[in-house]
Amino acid sequence: MDADEPEILVTNDDGIDAPGIRALADGLDAVGNVTVVAPADNQSATGRAMSQEVAVHDHDLGYAIEGTPADCVVAGLEALGPYPDLVVSGVNEGGNLGMYVLGRSGTVSAAVEAAFFGVPAIAVSMYMREEQFGEPTAVADYEHAVDATTHLAHDAVTDGIFDTADYLNVNAPHPDADATGEMVVTRPSHAYDMTAAQTGDTVTLYDRLWEAMAAGDIHDPEGTDRRAVLDGHVSVSPLTAPYSTEHHDALDGIATEF
Repeated sequence: MDADEPEILVTNDDGIDAPGIRALADGLDAVGNVTVVAPADNQSATGRAMSQEVAVHDHDLGYAIEGTPADCVVAGLEALGPYPDLVVSGVNEGGNLGMYVLGRSGTVSAAVEAAFFGVPAIAVSMYMREEQFGEPTAVADYEHAVDATTHLAHDAVTDGIFDTADYLNVNAPHPDADATGEMVVTRPSHAYDMTAAQTGDTVTLYDRLWEAMAAGDIHDPEGTDRRAVLDGHVSVSPLTAPYSTEHHDALDGIATEF
């Protein structure tokens, strides 16, 4: 361990045995001192759900937590230390694209949790086409996403990126995609298309945007994360975590009348 290198806390939502986190931990080892604190099993789409008490187990990568990604960040920062200079979450198997996923994704929520602690964070995901889900991935599949993340981790903290951004949401193309190798700064797409249908006692929810992406039929404008990834770029969205509040004359009036 090098005392002069940054301390990096690595977590994910796919679970500590997922190949994406092993690829990420190995890659970031060249940037700083890595501590892995990750869920013991898959916690995808848990958002910022949090537990009151979690069991912790030793793992060859670090610590396996029987809890959520947000649990892992709090446990890593406050109990399992050392206190990090940077939190990195991923590499997620599948993209985390668009404004609407930011509250759902366990990968992104780990970065948000770190941001509320005032610790810079990066969430990183690898976009996969619909037919690629269910196919086993290997550590080598995440090389492009890891290269992008290590590049950002090496410079972002010292170059002042986090003076104006609380965390970065990174999405890289799948290695089988026709990737350009270019990294572009983006904003999350606002597009949203969820539907639901009832069959007997069951309601099925459909994410129509994922279906459209699988067909390559996305009309997001230039500059959005989803457009960038489908065009073969690495998308980097600089984001802030605290919710904003604005003065609202109409609401002030209603409150005064109460």
